[in-house]
Amino acid sequence: MRTSFEELARIRQVYSRRIQATSSHYSLFNQSYLYTWQQRQRATLRLLNDFGIQTLSDKRVLEIGCGSGSVLLEYLNYGITPGQAFGLDLMPQLISGAKQRLPHLCFVCADGQHLPFPARTFDIVLQYTVFSSILDAKVKENVAQEMLRVLSPKGIVLWYDFWWNPINPETRGIHLSEVSALFPNCSLKWRRITLAPPIARRLVRFSWLLCELLEKLRLLNTHYLVAIRPKAQSERPRL
Repeated sequence: MRTSFEELARIRQVYSRRIQATSSHYSLFNQSYLYTWQQRQRATLRLLNDFGIQTLSDKRVLEIGCGSGSVLLEYLNYGITPGQAFGLDLMPQLISGAKQRLPHLCFVCADGQHLPFPARTFDIVLQYTVFSSILDAKVKENVAQEMLRVLSPKGIVLWYDFWWNPINPETRGIHLSEVSALFPNCSLKWRRITLAPPIARRLVRFSWLLCELLEKLRLLNTHYLVAIRPKAQSERPRL
């Protein structure tokens, strides 16, 4: 079993390779990525609306594993006040890029197991495809505990990650049962979204509508979008 230090070193090495290997897969000029991006945005806004959230202007938001800030840029379009948005990442190169890209936001280079924020600070805590990159169970548990620690009592963790990816050996898909175990005493509201990228890449150039129809079937969808909310004390089972 690897130590936490070894797991962090592995993650840094993997992401260093990813930074160097730039890919057009993640460009909005790529039709299949544009499709995936827009579908995920629609699902996110619907999920927020399910919780009665129709504006983010009064919410404090933290993203774990923010990378270069692309997800927080999306949330700025949802109405976050820049002074209320925070991003954290393990990679200093990515944090440097995020600061240049979004200088009016606060970015911190730190380990998600030790968040440099007081308890109950944030209304929304985001993680987008971070946990699938962590192979060590204890590190996952530590990060999840920290996310809950900094979350306000009525706050929401928004989780977007895949449950299946047989191509990349440096990642591991996460099923809902593991999400539930990582966030005990929480309620989960979820949707299975994102048409498998290899399929979307082949079909979207011919028919955007066909991709939407296949995604609605959910059988070929690879990701979960989950809203995680701590249960009130009265809802928790007695031991």
